[in-house]
Amino acid sequence: MTPPPLQITCKEFVELVTAHEDGALPEWDRIRFESHCQHCSGCRAYLQQMRLTISALRSLPREMAEPDNLDELARTFKDYKPRAQS
Repeated sequence: MTPPPLQITCKEFVELVTAHEDGALPEWDRIRFESHCQHCSGCRAYLQQMRLTISALRSLPREMAEPDNLDELARTFKDYKPRAQS
């Protein structure tokens, strides 16, 4: 079977972000994803935005994700300041 072409579209990139960040992409898809990211500034920015969102979510107490706390969660995102990268 012939592998898919190396090029992926920005739409495909967006669809693969979660699997990439979870380390769940098959090797060929990971190569295609990372190649696209190197050449597309818009997708690099999107990936960074997703990483910041994931980081912010991980820093919240679990009870913040309850439906009764959605307004507070929205305020937390609005006020979120990422920690300096070391």
